[in-house]
Amino acid sequence: MNQEISFRSLFFLFRHWIRYLWAQRKYVLLAGIFGALAGLCYSLFNKPQYIATVSFVVDEPKSSGGLGAYAGIAAQFGINLNGVGGGSGLFEGDNIMQFIQSRRMIQKTLLSTVNIHGTRVMLVNRYINLRNLRDKWKKKPELAGLIFRDSSGLFLQDSLLGEFYKEILKKRLHIIKPDRKLNIIALEIGSTDEQFSKAFAEKLLQNVQDFYTHTRVQKSQDNLRSITRQVDSVRRELNAAIAGVASATEANPNPNTAMIRLKVPSQRRTVDVQANTAILTELVKNQELSRMDVQQNTPLIQVIDSPVLPLEKKKTGKLFGMILGGLFGGVLCMIYFTVKKIWVIEMQKN
Repeated sequence: MNQEISFRSLFFLFRHWIRYLWAQRKYVLLAGIFGALAGLCYSLFNKPQYIATVSFVVDEPKSSGGLGAYAGIAAQFGINLNGVGGGSGLFEGDNIMQFIQSRRMIQKTLLSTVNIHGTRVMLVNRYINLRNLRDKWKKKPELAGLIFRDSSGLFLQDSLLGEFYKEILKKRLHIIKPDRKLNIIALEIGSTDEQFSKAFAEKLLQNVQDFYTHTRVQKSQDNLRSITRQVDSVRRELNAAIAGVASATEANPNPNTAMIRLKVPSQRRTVDVQANTAILTELVKNQELSRMDVQQNTPLIQVIDSPVLPLEKKKTGKLFGMILGGLFGGVLCMIYFTVKKIWVIEMQKN
């Protein structure tokens, strides 16, 4: 019985509020009209967003197991051919998606210089212009004449870049995987400056690839440089030994067979030539193996689709703006009358 009374009370209360709001329909309708007009104005005057999309796939280098048989030989000469074939945790799985969004990469991209319409410009200056920050900074002497430099350790510049990074990460940059089963990654940049969107997306991916490649092959490149120095050193020694043999032969063109000691300098230099030839042969082999190791461990970010002008343009449609604005205005008006009614009831109780 009590449950039935409770349901009836709720029903009557609900009907009371419906009738009350219906009685205010003229005001709700008027608020909806004003909201629709506001939505229409917003759609007309709001600048479109230009979306630059770059889709790519990371081609992971294969393990350098094929070179394992030669690692022992190379180790005799102090060369490590293990490279980085074991992989780098920074770029495994979805880690590269987070790395693209890192402050280091975005800040480096903002401080990069690109060519737009034949003019070299720094992307951070283009970003400042699209947000009209220069006009806001005119009243602040420390910001009015600020010139950004491609360096770190500048307190004011680093502080501003930190704010730019947060704004870009929150509103402009999106890293997605269109299909979780595939390794394809899409990078999207949106702004009201079409040229900035395109240049920023391309430069960001280029900086990521440069850092990625440098990280993966640094050890192999160090090994290659080390063995190349040894090859050059042994080659110089071999050339000197060959010249020594020639000099010794010229000094005694027709040595007396009875005087064996006259042959010693020539034979000694001949032994040096043979030893250096053998060493050089092995070093050259290891040098080629090191080059193979560098090539095998060099990662590749394969771009599938790059941004092409004109870019995709996103803009709030007139009809959508009117509908959204009308609904917002009507709902806001109903909330106002609801709160007002509750306040009147509470005042009457007191």
